[in-house]
Amino acid sequence: MKSLPTQRWIFICMLLVGCSTLSSIDTRQPAEASDTQPNIVYIMADELGYYELSHMGHPHFRTPHIDQLAAEGMRFTQSLAGSSLCAPTRCVLMTGKHSGHTSIRTNGGGTPLRAGEVTIATLLKQAGYATGGFGKWGCGGRGSTGVPEDHGFDVFFGYYDQVHAHSYYPPYLIRNSEEVPLPGNNGGRQGQTYSHYQIIEAARQFIRDNADQPFFCYLPITPPHGMFDIPEQDPAWQQFKDQPWPRDARRYAAMVSMVDRQVGEIIELLKELELDQKTLVIFCGDNGGQNYFRSKEKPRGFHGPNVNPRTSVEFRGQKGTLYEGGLRIPMIAHWPGKIAPGQVSDHLCYFPDMMPTLANLAGVETPADSDGISMTKELFGKSAEQRQHEYLYWELGAKRAVRMQNWKATRPSQGKEWELYDLATDPSETKDLSKENPEMLAKLQQFAKDAHQPAVPGTFSDRTLHERDRQAKKGFKKK
Repeated sequence: MKSLPTQRWIFICMLLVGCSTLSSIDTRQPAEASDTQPNIVYIMADELGYYELSHMGHPHFRTPHIDQLAAEGMRFTQSLAGSSLCAPTRCVLMTGKHSGHTSIRTNGGGTPLRAGEVTIATLLKQAGYATGGFGKWGCGGRGSTGVPEDHGFDVFFGYYDQVHAHSYYPPYLIRNSEEVPLPGNNGGRQGQTYSHYQIIEAARQFIRDNADQPFFCYLPITPPHGMFDIPEQDPAWQQFKDQPWPRDARRYAAMVSMVDRQVGEIIELLKELELDQKTLVIFCGDNGGQNYFRSKEKPRGFHGPNVNPRTSVEFRGQKGTLYEGGLRIPMIAHWPGKIAPGQVSDHLCYFPDMMPTLANLAGVETPADSDGISMTKELFGKSAEQRQHEYLYWELGAKRAVRMQNWKATRPSQGKEWELYDLATDPSETKDLSKENPEMLAKLQQFAKDAHQPAVPGTFSDRTLHERDRQAKKGFKKK
């Protein structure tokens, strides 16, 4: 019998003595029976649209490795983001709280998590996991209460601020609040060191270094968002460089293909280390797609991220809205031997559910203030036993949205009337039923009222380094 890691013994002892720091733990969600704690690799592509994968029938994209994940695992048709912008959706994912309870509800200025807020990484670290993050954090810049190393991560390498993350050639990346220079770069769209390659390699090394213990590898990668840049020599660019499309549309497609290749490389690494059957891999987007590269002929964007390529049925809106186009995301769960292959799940879920799901698998309890529900029953083929949400909730500034099964109410902006849609018959949210169904609208409005609490963001002790990181997108003037 192998000895337990020191961190796990400490955690067990804390449970036995009823340590006050765990007094808020919710004991209503017992852990799923498991003989081992799975490794967890969570890959989240920035701004990838629901339909921008080749297994969804899209003719522009080539994603064979992600397609294989879907074929070998479970694909979700009703997976929804935590918000429709980068920072708030990441906060929802990490804290297990919907955006009526989170500390970050805007996308500007690097709003941080509060000191001491529990994240998925906090829980998994308590359970003895090595915890690493690689990509775009978005939950607090340097000098704030929200830096990832203060919220459960042993290491975080990449960008802390989302503005910094727009450039793939910044002068440096950040590792645990320290700058890591990238040779030959000075921000903008050109340089010698492609940041995303560095991030992926750091994640791969983290997996290698922690192959003998449970690990949580969080990959909130930046492509295909930001400046649409990819090295000319990348094999993915070679696939698309001669397409008769706008240049940035070609680069966007190449970046999706690059991400697909790297997903395949991570799966191969897990197999090489004989970890594939011990590892849950989740792949998803972070929010709805954006109508990039629009034209008169293609008003929903050149690639149509929210348009079904097989039927032409559209999701209304895009990133930044609380219509389906801003919230519906691709999501796949893959775990050979545990999750049966070839499944398509219509289970209605969203980012708050990730914390209780992963905590459940790791054998730790979920904090009582989480708004999520563990999805382990659904993952393991026990749909009849899977708990469902009474309602799901989002807010973004003055925007509001509530979902109860197929009913959805939304207030698109301050001063606008609430709208009501039946997504079962109207997935494009075109027919407002608020006048025909005032009682249903009133019920969902009451849910929205109950769900909202005033935001209490974290704080900065000093914004100097944070503002430096934001400036690094454009680079610094040479002295």
